Amino acid sequence: MMTASAATAPVSADTPSTTSEATARAVAFVAAHRDAAEALGAALAESSNDPDGFAAALTAGLHDLADPEYLAGQQRVAPGIGAIHGVRWPLLAAVQRGFRNASKGAPSTPLLFIADRLFRERELEARWFAFGLLERTLTTETERTWQLMRRAAREAGDWITVDSLAHPYGKGIAAETYRWAELEQLVYSPSRWERRLIGSTIATMTHVDRKRGRDPEVAVHALPLLAALMGDAEPDVQKALSWAYRSLTVVDRPATEAALRSETERAAVTDDGHRAWVIRDTLSKLDSATADEFRTRLAGIRKRPGAPATSAASETAARFGRLPDPAYHPEPPLR
Repeated sequence: MMTASAATAPVSADTPSTTSEATARAVAFVAAHRDAAEALGAALAESSNDPDGFAAALTAGLHDLADPEYLAGQQRVAPGIGAIHGVRWPLLAAVQRGFRNASKGAPSTPLLFIADRLFRERELEARWFAFGLLERTLTTETERTWQLMRRAAREAGDWITVDSLAHPYGKGIAAETYRWAELEQLVYSPSRWERRLIGSTIATMTHVDRKRGRDPEVAVHALPLLAALMGDAEPDVQKALSWAYRSLTVVDRPATEAALRSETERAAVTDDGHRAWVIRDTLSKLDSATADEFRTRLAGIRKRPGAPATSAASETAARFGRLPDPAYHPEPPLR
């Protein structure tokens, strides 16, 4: 369930040598703790019918796996992220792997209630672990799994959580195409994190399900959603939009390039820096001639501090009034 962006060790450095040293320390730390992480996951299987006991054991184990250097790095790359232990992604993956191997054949219902309980833990790693459980329950406990996934989207407050949640979202949409409606309803959300989830989900679909996630129908559903958000003023949303467009080049390159060409023309005509930034961030995945064409057309167009959103979604939301903040919606109990 780890995303490419979230899984990157958030270590900054001034020189190549310090980067190399930080990488060496990270590799050594993971190697020294991997066996303990897998053992923790395997031991958690004994608490599969005790959500409170499971949460307590997981939290204690994650505390022991924490790396202060990684904690500081995550707080740098995701300011305001909230409470975290600072467990490196390969170690969290090892805990998940240990639990998955030890709980093969386990019924889905207990896993759902474990995920529900983990959402109430203070540190976010428990929630990220829960997303892996939801990937397992999607096929047999579909509706209740989506209930928890929607709650996670409403409560998200950082890009690492959103991009991790995109994995079960992408898997669920690839399995049932009518679930594109789950993303359609987020287009007008006042939460930038829910809007980011649209782009992140589209971006991850091409590898969470390499067959259904690369069907040309994915582009048919995805491109209108991206078009509705183009012009969003939030950098967190813009980054997910460019990520999604880059991913769609492997699904339907002609349709994706046509969509970007239309957006390029609109950005040039209206001097739209929000759109221009997203398009420029996709150029690495386009052929050189197309990339040069778009780059030339967008010459001199830059984002301006404080510029309002120009997206179709923001214009529609403004006409109908601001929606309530999804983070404060009452949540029905899991039944």
